[in-house]
Amino acid sequence: MRVKKAVVVITGASTGTGRATALRFAGKGASVVLAARRGEALEELAAECERRGGRALPVQTDVGNAGDDETLAARAVEHFGRIDVWVNNAAVTFFSPFLDVPLADFRRVIDVNVMGYVHGCRAALRQMQQQGSGVIVNVSSIVGEIPQPYTSAYSMSKAAVRALGVSLRSELKLNKQNRIKVCTVMPATIDTPFFQHGGNYTGRKAVAMPPVYTPDRVARTIVGLARSPKAETIVGPMGRMMVLQHRLAPRTMEGVMAVQVDKTHLSRKEPASAGPGNIHVPAPDGREAAAGGGWHGRRRTAQRRVAAGAALLAAAAGARAVLTRPGSRRH
Repeated sequence: MRVKKAVVVITGASTGTGRATALRFAGKGASVVLAARRGEALEELAAECERRGGRALPVQTDVGNAGDDETLAARAVEHFGRIDVWVNNAAVTFFSPFLDVPLADFRRVIDVNVMGYVHGCRAALRQMQQQGSGVIVNVSSIVGEIPQPYTSAYSMSKAAVRALGVSLRSELKLNKQNRIKVCTVMPATIDTPFFQHGGNYTGRKAVAMPPVYTPDRVARTIVGLARSPKAETIVGPMGRMMVLQHRLAPRTMEGVMAVQVDKTHLSRKEPASAGPGNIHVPAPDGREAAAGGGWHGRRRTAQRRVAAGAALLAAAAGARAVLTRPGSRRH
């Protein structure tokens, strides 16, 4: 696909990976349809996309509502004539012990992160089947492969996104709709405002778990998939290593993930007040409407990769020692 001529719909476009993806597509000359809950942030992003050489249409959208996705698709087609790429990226999360999180927060994470992708895929596929071609990119996470403690709903949702991609690819193949592609992206930790925005019931501030990669790294991957679709792509060498290790030794790697979340994902120094964050209501317009989250993804990726690699090996050794103690159960 020629990205320069493409019409690209991006959900969760106001900050983080969505914003970086919009700017990268616009810089290639694409027409971008920008969807998120914050209208003013979308207007500002649309202006920036046009300054970079693309065309832009902001559409205030809550992907948790099926009708909003249908409206989004209709506006894209009405304005630009078609939909070549649909990027399902919008997501929310909380950090909480399983029994402490309010069920309303849990349901909302599933509504946005799973049903939002379902709504987006349905809206996109209807249009792409009429056109006979198109690419859907669903942003999952490595936690869809290796679930984390304290993010139960988010981990569930990202596993569901992977399953959705496999199922849709199978249907398209059986129906011989070979010019419609469904791709799944699985990033490691990305430097976005996502962690500041999340709900929190742990009493500990959520921080980005190292190593941290830039949102533009994911954006480059998504643009690359629009050109040359691939079923699943992991973003970040540490993420690739963790997924490989999980497939070779799942129990050990799950123990490593648990230790890493406790040590490096939740601060032991900074407290956090309990609350739902942006799960139900978006952050005010103008607040943290940026791609980066201040976690220094570009500057510190290399040193964090080394430190995290050492910590990962140490944690693996510790987890292995626990599992091999006399009396420990094996599966």
